Amino acid sequence: MHHINVANKNGPYIGVVIPNLFELNPLLQSPSFSASKFIIDFSGRRFRFGTIAEKKVILVMTGLGMVNAATTTQLLLNFFRVEGVVHYGIAGNADPSLHIGDVAIPQYWAHLGLLNWQRFGHGPEDELALEAAGDYSREYGNLRFADYTANVTEADNLLNRFWYQAEEIFTVDGVPEERQHAFWVPVDPHYFAVAKNLQTLELEKCVNATTCLDTTPKVTTVLRGASASIYVDNAAYRSFLFDNFKLSPVEMESAGVALVCHQQRVPHITIRALSDLAGGGSAESNEADTFLPVAATNSVLVLVEFIKQLSLSKASF
Repeated sequence: MHHINVANKNGPYIGVVIPNLFELNPLLQSPSFSASKFIIDFSGRRFRFGTIAEKKVILVMTGLGMVNAATTTQLLLNFFRVEGVVHYGIAGNADPSLHIGDVAIPQYWAHLGLLNWQRFGHGPEDELALEAAGDYSREYGNLRFADYTANVTEADNLLNRFWYQAEEIFTVDGVPEERQHAFWVPVDPHYFAVAKNLQTLELEKCVNATTCLDTTPKVTTVLRGASASIYVDNAAYRSFLFDNFKLSPVEMESAGVALVCHQQRVPHITIRALSDLAGGGSAESNEADTFLPVAATNSVLVLVEFIKQLSLSKASF
């Protein structure tokens, strides 16, 4: 705890939360990040200290999936003086109007891994198990498996359908053990306003001199993104998500970060560079493998510029 206390005397910090080393390494190698020799290894995580645009930051890698993302974010907020959290990385894309290499910054995040899987023979008009107690609802989703049968028949599918559920949350300023529900989790409004100023930022489009994207990547603020501990590589499911929720990035960690920050009332935002059209179908062949480095680089470029603009916006207050 001594080292943590020393670190906190030098705070507050912007917490920069990163899913994995592939996304972390471009930031560590960026001239925009000035690393301190001060590093704290704690509870299986490494907390790296430094500055971006003269703003003090703590970098921490989460690992794959919602549980790792939420656990790491909670550790960060519990032990360090953090004034806000910026999460960045790469993501699949559900929005056909966006392209590989684009960087999407959603206003809202949802966790799409909490489900009520309905009994076979029941439909949208039938109450879910435990719905009357307020545990579950039929507000979101209704993914019916029979709608995706390759050989179309009148028969239903034994898998029937499922409904997405809002998370039970317990906010730091709420009554202990008195649950609230959250499905769409908003990012910080000031952070989102700052993000809107990034849309003219120039991004990378080439892996090398001979391999480039067909379109020039751009930064764009979007309405919604979603996470679950599921790697989505299925075009039918991608279409369902876009048609029902108007999602842009789909990935595996951001909602975990958002839900923890939301409950702790800590400002947060997520920056995700699109590495592929989930399930395939884009003009670029073998897109995920080919253009991952471009997406990772672009996510770091936007992160750095966001922190610069955030510092400038606060200096003008």
